[in-house]
Amino acid sequence: MLARTGIRVHPCPSVSIRVHPCPSVSIRGSYEASSGGAVPSVGSISYVPCLLVEDGISRITANVVTLFLADDWPVPTRFCSERVQDAPNTTHLRGEFVFECPYGIGAHSDRMSDFCTRHSGPQALHQQASMRREDIRNIVIIAHVDHGKTTLVDALLRQSGQFRDGQLQGDCILDSNELERERGITILAKNIALPYQGVKINIIDTPGHADFGGEVERVVRMADGALLLIDAAEGPLPQTRFVLAKALEFGLKPIVVVNKIDRADAQPLVVLDQAFELLMDLGAEEHLDDFSHLFASGKDGYATSDPAVRTESMRPLLDLVLAEIPGPDVNPDAPLQTLVTTLDWSEYVGRIAVGRIESGSITKGQNIALMQANDQVTNAKVGGLHIFDNLGRAEVESASAGEIVAVVGLEGVEIGDTISAVDQPAALLRLTVDEPTLEMVFSINNSPLVGKEGKYVTTRQLKGRLEKELERNVALRVRPIEGTEAVAVSGRGVLHLSVLIETMRREGYELSVGKPHVIERARNGIKEEPFESLVIEVRTEKFGAVMELVGERRGVLNHMAANGSYTHADFDIPARGLIGLRTRLLNATQGTAIIHHRFAEYRRLEGEVPRRPNGVLVSMAHGKAVGFALDGLQQRADLFVAPGDEVYEGMIVGENSRDNDLSVNPTKEKKLTNIRASGSDDNILLKPPRRLSLEAALEYIEEDELVEITPTHVRLRKMILKETDRRRDARKRA
Repeated sequence: MLARTGIRVHPCPSVSIRVHPCPSVSIRGSYEASSGGAVPSVGSISYVPCLLVEDGISRITANVVTLFLADDWPVPTRFCSERVQDAPNTTHLRGEFVFECPYGIGAHSDRMSDFCTRHSGPQALHQQASMRREDIRNIVIIAHVDHGKTTLVDALLRQSGQFRDGQLQGDCILDSNELERERGITILAKNIALPYQGVKINIIDTPGHADFGGEVERVVRMADGALLLIDAAEGPLPQTRFVLAKALEFGLKPIVVVNKIDRADAQPLVVLDQAFELLMDLGAEEHLDDFSHLFASGKDGYATSDPAVRTESMRPLLDLVLAEIPGPDVNPDAPLQTLVTTLDWSEYVGRIAVGRIESGSITKGQNIALMQANDQVTNAKVGGLHIFDNLGRAEVESASAGEIVAVVGLEGVEIGDTISAVDQPAALLRLTVDEPTLEMVFSINNSPLVGKEGKYVTTRQLKGRLEKELERNVALRVRPIEGTEAVAVSGRGVLHLSVLIETMRREGYELSVGKPHVIERARNGIKEEPFESLVIEVRTEKFGAVMELVGERRGVLNHMAANGSYTHADFDIPARGLIGLRTRLLNATQGTAIIHHRFAEYRRLEGEVPRRPNGVLVSMAHGKAVGFALDGLQQRADLFVAPGDEVYEGMIVGENSRDNDLSVNPTKEKKLTNIRASGSDDNILLKPPRRLSLEAALEYIEEDELVEITPTHVRLRKMILKETDRRRDARKRA
């Protein structure tokens, strides 16, 4: 956690502030300030940006705007800021704020007018009447993984009346990515639009897994409301809290949908109470008086206000969206501003920038100013303009504030850029997401089998692919490792990085990946590491094994409750203790454990976490594995290879039954003689090899090992291939 310091930077008297008063409900504005000078004020309002400083040094990591208000002034409901640049003894800030006025503007019209006049200054004040569009609703669907988001969207699509029967085939229609369908999870956020009662509802489907939380943080700014789905049996889980906190942070109106009420073990009313308590814990008191909720079954395609009464369709949910979710608050006459939150790609037109128009309007062929990182401004021309229509996009000539658009023709556009008017360029706050907590080292494949299966095997190709991924994966970080050709790639978790690796191998890349490491940090001279909230549900008779495994990895039990024949337990555990834990838990519980986790916070570094208890069998020869040799090895090990598999010196071919590594020859053949004797020609019966998935392989390896990844194989190997070199290296380390 970042420590709040007493440092305060006051805006200078020449601060430029733009305020857009709404005729009835709100005031939107932005400020720009530099350190030094007096605090400008109007009545009892003062603007004091407070800085959050890490490690007591001058590197500023975040900014928060504090506004001091009299009792009868509006309450600020949303404010944020960012550092634009800094120099010695100077900090330049800019930010945005929103006031919600509980009394309406009428009671304060004179003071508001005075407020606007005093802050106009030489840089001109732009007063624009904001309004809410009633013909559009922008909503984001958020939930924990496997709580039924995509299935609910399927029901909305099937009942919309916009498609023929043949157009909607199968389940999880939006999960069109090959990996998404294989794994049964949503990986990428997606946009669709459905018309209902003359209103266009833009729906954003998001991933539920904690490792893809960056997708949620990126797209939530396009919405005005959120459908929070909660499983009627499982209740709120760790990712439920995370996504709801992000929605509330950006001022979204939540509607709680208790989904899967058709389950035999559903407890919809109990889960509804838990959702209410979650809102209280997150400080969303303003939503408690008007707690919008519904019960639904995405699988059966209906929503209802009473779980005991089944309706015929999802219409109650759509009606509630129109009634409770406000339309976008826009300034149609202000200069154009659109924040790019998503990048798409087309082989024909290149990059496609997706975002919501915050103010003004945009037209096909219009010249725009692209506000990019480091205050860089690039002039460009809108080559094409699309809006979302049902499952696809429709080309239009123009679009106005509040609409979600896809803009074609902006070469070099990146996520976080602002598309603005040429004559009045102004940047919105760039996207920020939580920092990654896990790191792996990517390098080229240098095994003896390199180049036999993949097309892209060089360092240049590997780095180019990672740089391309950075353009659209905002939660990813890549840094070169000094003195080597390898790069350190950081992400939210093993699954986040393994999906990237799997995508690359299917594109024809070969690479080697090292053991995952958590990203530690130092604060006030104390080392800290990431901790995660771990939730496990398992049959009660298996809970003892769970406690033993989690306890030896520094996990601490916070809460435990019985749920029928199952036990539900919440733990706090170091993130490094989770590496390899899932496989061991599933083995110890015969695959019955349900496991969820998400990042909680940084805490003081804990003690050592047990390493892998078993050593490995390492091949000492190159060739093809032979059944005769494997028959002798399987008595002391679990094998990773089958007869006929290609092996090489330094490749890991099995797991030893003891804790030491053992060099073996899996290519050894039986000696041929002219003499046959009874009992010398035993029939060989080999157990099926243990094939590790990509995630399991990444969690399995130790510090001196690598995972070799090619388009057709996932192999384990030693970092140093030759046995003599490994022994020499061990003597140097001793």
